Amino acid sequence: MPKLGKTLVPLESTPYYHCVSRCVRRAFLCGEDALTGQSFEHRRQWIENRLLELAGIFAIDIAAYAVMSNHYHVVLHINSNQATSWSERDVVEHWHRLFKGNLLSQRFIRGGTLNQA
Repeated sequence: MPKLGKTLVPLESTPYYHCVSRCVRRAFLCGEDALTGQSFEHRRQWIENRLLELAGIFAIDIAAYAVMSNHYHVVLHINSNQATSWSERDVVEHWHRLFKGNLLSQRFIRGGTLNQA
């Protein structure tokens, strides 16, 4: 059963989170594959740029990060002061910086409401 976000990320405990994402099945995120000699080093900058872009969109600060050949680590700080200062419109506008949204969120941005009725 799904859990509410506030139960998954208890800010009362800590606003800092160490997150890891890794590749599987000998896939390379960046660096050079010793078996084939193929270089994936160009991806390192892509990952860094994306992390910084996402931090600028959401109420998240990046405290530290490291990009390895088959995984990356990022230490995130949830900026609760910034997040709680956002209006509903701010939240939707930030979300639309990544996704075009749906009819309901697009209507809201054009001056409508979030209610479907």
